[in-house]
Amino acid sequence: MRYWLVGIVAAVAAGAGYWYVQGQEADSATAAAYRTATAERGTIVAQVTTSGSVTPVTTVIVGSQLSGQVIEIFADFNSEVKAGQVLARLNSDQIRARLDGARADLLQARAARQVLDAQLEKAQADARRAVAVRDDMGHQLEKTEAQLADAEKTLQRQKSLNAVGIVAGAALQTSQTQHDTLRAQRESAHAQIASSTAQMAALEADQKMIRAQMISAEALIQQRSAMVRQIEVDLGNTDIRSPVDGVVVQRNVELGQPVAASLQAPTLFLVAQDLRRIQIQANVDEADVGRVQPDQTVSFTVNAYPGRTFDGKVKQVRLGSQTVQNVVIYTTVIEVDNPALALKPGMTANLRIITERRENVVRVPNAALRWRPPAAAAEQAPTVVNRPLAPPQEADGGDSATGPFAAGEGGGRGGGRGRGGGIGVFIERLKGELNLSEEQKQAVDRIVADMPRGGGGGGGGGGSSGQGRGALMEKLAGVLDESQRAKLQSLVGQGRGGRQAREGQAVVTGRLYLLNEKGEPSGQTVRLGANDGAFTEIISGLAAGAQVIVGGGPAAPKAAGGLRFGF
Repeated sequence: MRYWLVGIVAAVAAGAGYWYVQGQEADSATAAAYRTATAERGTIVAQVTTSGSVTPVTTVIVGSQLSGQVIEIFADFNSEVKAGQVLARLNSDQIRARLDGARADLLQARAARQVLDAQLEKAQADARRAVAVRDDMGHQLEKTEAQLADAEKTLQRQKSLNAVGIVAGAALQTSQTQHDTLRAQRESAHAQIASSTAQMAALEADQKMIRAQMISAEALIQQRSAMVRQIEVDLGNTDIRSPVDGVVVQRNVELGQPVAASLQAPTLFLVAQDLRRIQIQANVDEADVGRVQPDQTVSFTVNAYPGRTFDGKVKQVRLGSQTVQNVVIYTTVIEVDNPALALKPGMTANLRIITERRENVVRVPNAALRWRPPAAAAEQAPTVVNRPLAPPQEADGGDSATGPFAAGEGGGRGGGRGRGGGIGVFIERLKGELNLSEEQKQAVDRIVADMPRGGGGGGGGGGSSGQGRGALMEKLAGVLDESQRAKLQSLVGQGRGGRQAREGQAVVTGRLYLLNEKGEPSGQTVRLGANDGAFTEIISGLAAGAQVIVGGGPAAPKAAGGLRFGF
């Protein structure tokens, strides 16, 4: 009997212990606290992090166009040089010898040209003399012909007189002889004139030949002059000069070293034009390059100066891409002022490119966008991405799918699901940002409730919907004081100013959870803006001051097991 009673008492105690433990576990699961954070206003600074190498803006390669032995070096590492300054010198003995020979050949060509000049002058003088002789013979011919005409008359008269016996035969013979002599002189004058004419033609041909020789001699002079100039250039190239003002950052030559420039010019020095202004060439991933634009602010550090931050600006995002380990990257050039010459070529810079900066915006911790209640643990969390900042859409005439009147889940109290859900988001934002009193909130709720279906909600943005939104704004302004109306106009103006800024950009949404009146998580969809890695901007769908869940809550229910005793 005693053992039977002990067994009953033990069974009752075991059951009581089991139900006590189960109740304690259920109570603890129900009372598990949610960790929340406040949606506050603050600054969002979105950035792209990368690394790059410090390089001079302009690096000039100084080489040699000649082969030879280096006999003098006038610059070393870190030497400041001026444009035209001699950095090194090659042996020039052979070039000087070639130059002397070329100059001698040039003198010889010029002397040959002078000989031709003299020959031309002599030929021209001979031609002038031949002309004079021909002219003289022409005059002599005229004189002879005149004398011959007179001799013919005399001969005829002597013949007539001799026929009548007045003149002796000797006188007639003398007249005949004189006549024949003058006629011979006339023929001789013709022959001399013809000879002078032929001599003039020969002299003219000689002049043409001499002039052709002179052209050839002039070409030879120019050729040898060019050769002299070329050797003079080679002689000048034995002095290795800096083409720009700058600093020698690299020297690749030693005294006595032979330089071979037969195939390509060897690099002897590297001269950075101006290290007081340098640039950084950074590699930006293709996923981030769309957010990087010229003139964006850049801050960076280098290992040589721990704790020191330098500033620069994006100068250029180059269009040409490279693929490194299956990753597409784009070279981004950042300009940096370096007045103290603290940054040196080759340093590795760890960069932060500020792509977006938003002041006084509603932001929530990224954990709020990742948290899911156990029942929704299988849901995929929205992707929190950095995107170009954009204020909300305009209230009147805006895009109803994405503006403050967009249909969908509303925010907070009284504007949640159902008709006018997009208006609900806007109304809740209005209540939070304008600090409406309870009477004003009730009046606003009545205005929204009295709106005709489709009149001001998420319509297609046509004329009737635009008129409905305008009527809504007029009614809302009627229940606000002057300062609140000014804030309302500012709120609507933000939407108008941001429409063009978002054209062609996808709207990014996210889902977070708030606690309702029953203390249970209530999901809410919001539009996301910039993300700095810790916080995300809320463009619409949530007002500042709202408590969002970032963690905690009951654990997922466990599978049923056997009896567990409390001892």
